[in-house]
Amino acid sequence: MFILVAFVLLFALPHPWNVVAFAAALVCFVGEVLFWNRTVRGRHAAVGAQTMIGESATVVSPCRPTGQVRLSGEIWAARCDGGADPGDTVEVVERQGLTLVVERR
Repeated sequence: MFILVAFVLLFALPHPWNVVAFAAALVCFVGEVLFWNRTVRGRHAAVGAQTMIGESATVVSPCRPTGQVRLSGEIWAARCDGGADPGDTVEVVERQGLTLVVERR
């Protein structure tokens, strides 16, 4: 963002001030790049099936012991040994293939 501001100031201000403003905006740009580089370094994207463990899901069809749950807008096959009715909130404790093992909260 600061790089765009730097070029706008370079062409919009009169001669001595356009260079000063351009240099200041470039310094801010370098600071912004260094800040974001330091902020996001070392963060890894949380992806994969393991991210579902511990999440809450809503029962769509009765789980006695198998049924379906809605998790993050997706409908998954589920198994709940304790049983759960539609509308109940359950917690994902395990994944076995494409079936989620859930427990009532």
